[in-house]
Amino acid sequence: MTTTYTSYNQITRDLPRSIERIASEPQVARESEYYLSRISEIKSIDEFMADTRVFNYAMKAHGLEDMNYAKAFMRKVLTEGVENEDSFANKLADSKYKEFAETYNFATHGETATIFTKAQQGTVDKYHRMSLEEKAGDDNTGVRLALYFQRTAPEITSAYSILADTALYQVVQTALGFSSELAGADIDRQADMINARLDIEDFKDPEKLDKFMQRFTALWELDNPSFSSVDSSLLLSSSSGFGISPDLMLAINKLKIGGQ
Repeated sequence: MTTTYTSYNQITRDLPRSIERIASEPQVARESEYYLSRISEIKSIDEFMADTRVFNYAMKAHGLEDMNYAKAFMRKVLTEGVENEDSFANKLADSKYKEFAETYNFATHGETATIFTKAQQGTVDKYHRMSLEEKAGDDNTGVRLALYFQRTAPEITSAYSILADTALYQVVQTALGFSSELAGADIDRQADMINARLDIEDFKDPEKLDKFMQRFTALWELDNPSFSSVDSSLLLSSSSGFGISPDLMLAINKLKIGGQ
């Protein structure tokens, strides 16, 4: 079995081709075809959520698959939209909910919310990328973590964004050699330690991000040689801040609401 970095590099070296291979797989192709055939016909939140196949596809595309069951929660996200800074989605620490509400912006666009590219091919592209990461995780959780970090890191705005997401934090913890016991420390202390070791802006630079991924995959391999016994569904679950404890998630939400 190839090493974590080799596998990661093989995928990212020609990412469009890697995604194309996933998109052509029968199951992925069928779901994408159905989604595209239906989404433009959907005119309301009720119709959107009533078509379970479309709704679940959209949720997976936005990294929210583990919240498929939380229809009331997601209805609130969609109903309140994003225009008001006090809306539900804007108050949640996990930015994926805001992105979801922006993609399916029924609150602002009403019946025309699904005609935009981001709700159609844009979502399909996201689904394909998520499927690629999921497939990679079947063989090596470290590769899935690396692909996830590579995709999301340029959008990280603060250390608190990392702390709110178990997958991001797992990568940073591994790359920086933080003890697992640190997760129980005060959230501000954890943020200070991350800021002392990282310049978040570096993740917007592809070369610096690649070097960071090299470091992560090398150190991951030391702890998980040639395979990973870690359950990627636990690390990449999105239902409550990627496995962060409820108390910590509440603290992060309060920090965001308070202007952090």
